[in-house]
Order: sequence, then structure tokens, then C-alpha cells
Amino acid sequence: MGNMKTVIHHPQLCVIGGGFGGMLTALAAARHGTKVLLMHDRPVLGGNASSEIRMWVSGAGSRVRNLQETGIMEEILLENMKRNPERNFAIWDSILYEKIRFEENIELLLNCTCCDAVTEDSRIISVRGFQLTTYTWHQVEAELYADCSGDSILAELTGAEFRVGREAAEEFHEEFGLNEADARTMGMSLMIQARETDHVCHFTPPAWAYTFRTDEEMKNKPHRCLQNIGTNFYWIELGGEYDSIRDTEIIRDELLKIAFGVWDHMKNHGDHGADNWELEWIGFLPGKRESRRYVGDYILNQNDVEQHPDFPDEVAYGGWQIDNHLPGGFFMDGKSGAHLQKRRLTEPYGIPLRCLYSRNIENLMFAGRNISATHIGFATTRVMGTVGVIGQAVGTAASVALKYHMTPRQACREKIGEIQDILLEDDCFLPHRRRRIWETSRQARLSCDYGDCSALHNGMEHRIWGNDNGYFGRINQAVTYTFDAPTHLTRFRLVADSDLDREYVEGNPDALNISTVLMRPLSYNRTTFGFPKCMIKSYRIEALDENGQWRSICEEMDNYQRFIRKEIDVVTKAVRFIPLSTYASEAVSETYGSATAHIFAFEMG
Repeated sequence: MGNMKTVIHHPQLCVIGGGFGGMLTALAAARHGTKVLLMHDRPVLGGNASSEIRMWVSGAGSRVRNLQETGIMEEILLENMKRNPERNFAIWDSILYEKIRFEENIELLLNCTCCDAVTEDSRIISVRGFQLTTYTWHQVEAELYADCSGDSILAELTGAEFRVGREAAEEFHEEFGLNEADARTMGMSLMIQARETDHVCHFTPPAWAYTFRTDEEMKNKPHRCLQNIGTNFYWIELGGEYDSIRDTEIIRDELLKIAFGVWDHMKNHGDHGADNWELEWIGFLPGKRESRRYVGDYILNQNDVEQHPDFPDEVAYGGWQIDNHLPGGFFMDGKSGAHLQKRRLTEPYGIPLRCLYSRNIENLMFAGRNISATHIGFATTRVMGTVGVIGQAVGTAASVALKYHMTPRQACREKIGEIQDILLEDDCFLPHRRRRIWETSRQARLSCDYGDCSALHNGMEHRIWGNDNGYFGRINQAVTYTFDAPTHLTRFRLVADSDLDREYVEGNPDALNISTVLMRPLSYNRTTFGFPKCMIKSYRIEALDENGQWRSICEEMDNYQRFIRKEIDVVTKAVRFIPLSTYASEAVSETYGSATAHIFAFEMG
């Protein structure tokens, strides 16, 4: 190592990789008291959603109604909707950075690449990373490790079992399996971002770009991207027939030739309505879909995602379609979607904890596109919304394992109920589980000034399977708990409606499920993206004092989060929640546009 400085760290949990899997692993563990170090090899967080790649966050809710991911994932997306109405990538990057950098219990190492690991007796002792910006080595000695790097770097460094490629049908009896297994994968893509102007913009391609004079030369790929802001150039894809790790630089060079050639085709070969469009950005870092997949105690497969069994150790869920990009990528003909293999899922499927820790390295967990799944199972779990909820599950399970000095396998076998309860308590959705209502609230009398609020105690906090599972109240109408005797209350929990399907949000409807806008036509340039009108913006919680008078114990005038949990300190015989209408001056609205207060939970404890 020469004379370069080495810094030694001793967290409880070391997370490798700062995409959504790694971020939510780190956040979930840290918020439950675990000391975490997050090592990420890029200058910005977010992985494929960062400004370096610019893919939007897709998940179960993008394909199955009412299944938008909640928990920390929805917290981040709402933060972006509120603070970044123009969907600016610089602000988006800063929000992701802020979430990690200023979270208590997380130490963040950016620009730091994991290069080495020491393993003894099937257990990781340490990992070592090089930070390019400081020319410093960082040695991390932790109790647990979570590989969220996507490429599963710790598999290569520790001897953890992994798979690459596509399985034969006979191994898992998968309909989409092959006659014979192979090592081919899905490819990687470069994204294009363009901007519509009020004048003609000319484009001269670089001499080294490919030339596609006709749609046939461009393999008939769908390219009405300028007319449909909800799509993109995902099909500028290569790598499935290469080594998707070792050949990345070669693949990147080819993708750049294709990307500039595609834009040349849009501008200079045929009428694509692109005269006034200006190329704003082309990515130089490929967005990768697939490489190594770890092997855990269970391997999720096509039958599991289609038949959605009730796994006893369910800790996350998915619902994105089986979306298998065939290895030929760009060079396959795109007519009728022949370059893709798809099947829509109509129900969410559970993901067991056994898929999220290593079968042969006892203190290794993983979250992201590298979980224990077959190639076809992975074709639905790989999207970032699902990756995020997997990360929250891994961080939560890690915190429980550390609390009891257990391996992840032991925690899965002995503490799975506690892990599931914490996830549900933290606003995660599990398809086959309901959340336990707080005992103090369950024993109190629940009433409301308007309507029926009994659904607040049904333990389900999503609209799902034809049931609303919420309470439709009115502004300034209270929901009240009454106790038989004075009761000491130390906390409250509120789950509001954040319009998970983004149906009641102003702005371009095709772009509301994405974190940032990839294509920005002139007609949208001055359109900020709205906020869910049904979200509760202002509320007050009041307690009944010893004189029979209601007094405020908590008041919020600018809420923009679905999930609210706060500490209080009051002794009372009754407490009530009141969604508010206007400020005292009655000059500024205290709602986002709805006179209805729709909530899924309100509890005191």
C-alpha cells in the first residue's frame, strides 16, 4: 500500500453501495440505533436514479394499482415532490445526499471503492476500500455486512456463492426458463435527455457515431419519445452477450456510438418532430440491469412471483411485471416488442428474508438487484422501488440481528415476527400481514365527529383488494380517543393518504411516478409538478386537561409526509386529532386542495 494513509472504522453494519438498496438499508438500520458505515464508489447517491444515469424510480405501484412503495421510499419521493417541483437533478441528488449524510448513526464514504476483504471461517472480518478523492485507504471492521453494490463485489472477494445468467427450465420448473442454462444476462443502457426550444436546433453527430438512416437500420426500436414524455430510450441497450462486469468499458463505448447515432436519426433522418429539440444530456455511465446474483437460503423464482405464496419470513414485496430484456439488446428487432419478454403481474408477491442473506457467509446480507433469485424472478425484483423496500427490510433485519447478537439466519428463524412488526410499524407493506394496533389505542374508545372511523384499527394502511382501509373525515372534524382513566401518552402515529397512484396531482400525468423528468417539451417548461391534493397539510392534536378544557399538544402547519410518528408527554382522559382548514388570518390555505381528510391510521400510545 506504500505510504498512503489508512483509516480504520468500527461500525456495527457496513453497507457497500449507495443506490436505493444501500441507502434504505443504511437508513433503516441507523434509525433503529445501529452504527452504520456506507461505502459508495460514486460522488452522488441513488444508483440508477442519480444524475449520472437518470432512470426514474419504478416499482410495484407502476404496474399494480395502490401498490406504490411506502416507508422510507415514499418519504424520499414526497420530499422530492415538495422541494423539487421542477424535478431538477441537482436538487434530487442533494436530497439523497442529505438523507444519508445528516442521518445520525451513518458515516458516509463517497468516491470509495471496495477493493478487498478478509474472511475467516465463513465470516467476513473486514473490507477495504480506496477513496479516490483523498487517496486514502479505508478499512472497515464490522459485525455485519450488506452488499448493495449491484455487482456483488463481496461475492468475488469473500467466496460467497452467486449465480450469473439464465437457468434451465427444469431446475425450478419455470415457464420462461431455457432448455439449457447459459451465462447471458440483461444488458445496460445509456439515457438521453433532451429539451424543446422555440427555435430550430441543428445537430452534427460525432464522426465516430453510428449512422441509422432508416427505422430498419435502427432495428425498429420504438422512438416516439418526443411525443410521449412517459417513455425513454431504454432500448439503447447492450451487454447481455458480454461479461456485464469485465466488459463494461467496451460496452459503454458502443452504447455512446449508438446513443449519438439515435439522436442523429431523430434529428436528421426522417420526420420525428425533433426540429426544435436540443440534446441536453447523454449519460456516460451505463445503467446496469444484471450481473451477479447471490445465493441465499432460498432462491425466488417465476412460480413465486406469479403465484405469490405466503412466505412465513416475508419482509418485502414486489409487483413490477416480469420484464426480461433479452441479451441481444439493441441489435434485436424491436417490432412488437420482440426484444423483450414480459408478463404482467396482477397481485403483489412477498419476498422472504431467506433471499436476503448469504447461504455460506454467515454475516453477509444483500439488497438490490443482487438478491437470491433466478434470472426470471430477478426480472421483476430488479426495479428500484422494489430494491428500496428490500433495503429497508435488510436494514431492519440487521438491526434486530445485532440487538440479539445473532447471525441473519438465526434472526430469520427466531425473530422474524419482531422484524415484521417493526417493518409494518415503520409504514412498510407486507401482502400477507397486518400491523398490530397499539394496545393503548386498542383499549380506548375511538369516535369521530363525522363518518365511520373504525377502519383506523384494521391494521391495513393501503387501499388494496377493493378495500379503502381508511377514514374519510372532514376538515375541522375531530377523531377522538377516550380513556377510562387518566392515561400517560408518550407518542402518536399518523398515516395520511399521499395519493400513491398520483391521480390527483397537477402537472404532466405521465411523469408523476418518476423522480425526475427525462424529456422536457416546451409546453411543460413552465409547469411545476403539483403535490397530492389529498395529503393532510395542517393538523392539531389536543388533549383534555384536568379542567375539562382541550389544549394543543402538537400542531403542524406544513406537513408533506404520509407517515408521521412523534413523541409527546401528556396525562389525559381524552385526546383528539383535528385536520385544519385555514390559518388564523384565513389568507393561506392549510390544505393541498381537498376539503376531505383521508387517513389510514391515527393512534396514541
